[in-house]
Amino acid sequence: MKQQQKPTLYGFHAVRAAWLNPRRHVQSLWITQEALKGFEETLQEGARRNLKRPKPTIVDKRQMEKMLPQGAVHQGVALVVDNLPEMDVQDLIIQAAGDALILILDQVTDPHNVGAIIRSASAFGAAGLIMQKKHAPELTGVLAKTACGGVDHLPVALATNLSRAIEELQENGFFVAGLDERGDPLSSYKAGGRQALVLGSEGEGIRRLVKEHCDVLLRLPTQGEIQSLNVSNAAAVALYALRS
Repeated sequence: MKQQQKPTLYGFHAVRAAWLNPRRHVQSLWITQEALKGFEETLQEGARRNLKRPKPTIVDKRQMEKMLPQGAVHQGVALVVDNLPEMDVQDLIIQAAGDALILILDQVTDPHNVGAIIRSASAFGAAGLIMQKKHAPELTGVLAKTACGGVDHLPVALATNLSRAIEELQENGFFVAGLDERGDPLSSYKAGGRQALVLGSEGEGIRRLVKEHCDVLLRLPTQGEIQSLNVSNAAAVALYALRS
């Protein structure tokens, strides 16, 4: 007997976005009777769009929690779904129209942080995000839950070499800024045109070679005793400044 695959997405917003994404192949939907009432609208929307989707499987809360990681905030809904097709930097460049803004994450590996960054990037209209293939968390589980559906709205490309990825962006008209506490004030930067923003990992920041490939380094106007922000908070502030 074939073993049932475990869900890779859970939580209302993450599951809804994947369910309504025509690029997703959905294998099964696990949902509690209570959660089904709130998910009916999504099921109807999928049917109106003629999406090929399986019939929901009703489970109780205990069954749901057995299938998911301990402590997962599932809201009574989970999905067994194939990963989205992998993209590379050129795919992202081709899709990015007009004065696009692309984010680059230099070894930001915490799924909560990456998920929060994807959520902010989606909210502020970024055209996509680039991560290093070797140091990228999977776009599933807690990351997708934190992103609140952003995983299915924001194109994410994986690059083997971030320095080369920056060069590709520059060759295609992108001006690349790195967020670094020793950079110029963000307020002095005149945003506009095709641009990319590089964010480094917690503690280490942007690596030296990646930093050297940036056209400019910028810093947030922090003051007081605490001079730095969590990378996901810094991303949200910088995105607001660049898109306003």
